[in-house]
Amino acid sequence: MKILIAEDDFASRKFMLRFLPKFGECDVTVDGMEAVDAFMMALEANEGYDLVCLDIMMPELDGYQVLKAIRDIEVERGIPEEKRAKVIMTTALNEGRNVTKAFELGCVAYAGKPIDQEKFESVLKKLGLVS
Repeated sequence: MKILIAEDDFASRKFMLRFLPKFGECDVTVDGMEAVDAFMMALEANEGYDLVCLDIMMPELDGYQVLKAIRDIEVERGIPEEKRAKVIMTTALNEGRNVTKAFELGCVAYAGKPIDQEKFESVLKKLGLVS
């Protein structure tokens, strides 16, 4: 599995880099623009991401803008829905309107910080990303 972690907070990034590599190869970006660039580069190299872990509060572009850009890119390239990246929002913003907006834009799961490893792993299993 190929994973993109888009996280500007050092402590959260460090946690994700300890937790996620057991599931696959991880790339890390620290702002929204870098995340969109990494996503595009991976597609151009025919190595698209299976999973994108996306923080909402990031510099340059926020997580919502990145999620919209990712979904727009996938539609433009004619990537069928079942082959699109699974996007999990990883954020401290847990109010209902934030969750609703993220799902409307195309995320498949929402993980509040601090991340609960067991719940996160359970979500990865439900999404069919790990067995």
